[in-house]
Amino acid sequence: MSIIKNKDQRVGVFIDVQNMYHSAKNIYGCRVNFKEILKTAVAGRKLIRAIAYVVTTESGDEKAFLEALIKAGIEVKSKDLQIFSGGMKKADWDVGMAVDAISLNTKLDTIVLVTGDGDFVPLVEYLRSQGQQVEVISFGKSASAKLKEAVDDFIDLSASPQKYLIGIRK
Repeated sequence: MSIIKNKDQRVGVFIDVQNMYHSAKNIYGCRVNFKEILKTAVAGRKLIRAIAYVVTTESGDEKAFLEALIKAGIEVKSKDLQIFSGGMKKADWDVGMAVDAISLNTKLDTIVLVTGDGDFVPLVEYLRSQGQQVEVISFGKSASAKLKEAVDDFIDLSASPQKYLIGIRK
């Protein structure tokens, strides 16, 4: 597929941290280098906003991680992990991410979703119907096939794991 990437494009990057964290952990046993992913997402274009959607735990162990995201120029939106009476846990930001992408869409030329979650297919279809160029960055091995088909461009992080993962053996 042929897509346009030029220095005047206004880009918004929306990062599904839980999806990326679990994909990297389950496939490679490593952590994600979000700073490198952001560079790839922007690709020399004008970054308008980069937002990471994070679920925090009671222990607060993620403080250093959140600070690293902010230092990399990524805005952090967080919510607490929900634990229900039966012990079930819920941790996702899908609706918040979708609302932000739709809200910011008129200020952007390109929307980059950093996720492999197929639940975002309707969002991609809506944004494309509004004239947006939509790109997804994720690990091809765990990304939804329908999501990959729906976007204008898919960047597979698995093609360069040493670049996008922390703690992987070279």
